[in-house]
Amino acid sequence: MLGKLTVTARLSGLLLACALGFTAPALASPLAGWTLVNEAVMRFLGFKVYEIRLWHQGESFSREAPFALELEYAMRFKGRDIAARSVEEMKAQGYSDAAALGRWRQSMQRLFPDVNAGDRLIGIAIPGKEARFFAGDRMLGTVKDPAFVEAFFDIWLSPKTRAPRVRQALLGSQ
Repeated sequence: MLGKLTVTARLSGLLLACALGFTAPALASPLAGWTLVNEAVMRFLGFKVYEIRLWHQGESFSREAPFALELEYAMRFKGRDIAARSVEEMKAQGYSDAAALGRWRQSMQRLFPDVNAGDRLIGIAIPGKEARFFAGDRMLGTVKDPAFVEAFFDIWLSPKTRAPRVRQALLGSQ
């Protein structure tokens, strides 16, 4: 009986706090304290697919230091389709190791959720180590493969990208 009273008292206190306007502290954004480098819009056949933003930590952007890409989607996509398209873009960059591409596809299919217009996916690159992925402020997981980090972020940042205008907008004069 004492256990039920304690739970009831705690629940009552929580309800009272909510009624009085108290809220739990918001979770910190994975990009809190980061600096926006630039942003661009990805279009396909004139349709807006997503807005993309490049973020960095420290004094200035460098591919050798942690950086992030944030994609805010303008339409609905299945996570498995995002993973498949990412692999196709990696292949277009020249990545051809079938075993690695297969592992990477599986990792992305496991991590990437379905998205709707307005949803944000964030990829944080820790060069030479791993990539961390978030849906908004919720961590999805990590891919601990330095080759994946390079291949994935090359989709947008490599000179060989199939979206040179997006790259130019993100990197500016870098």
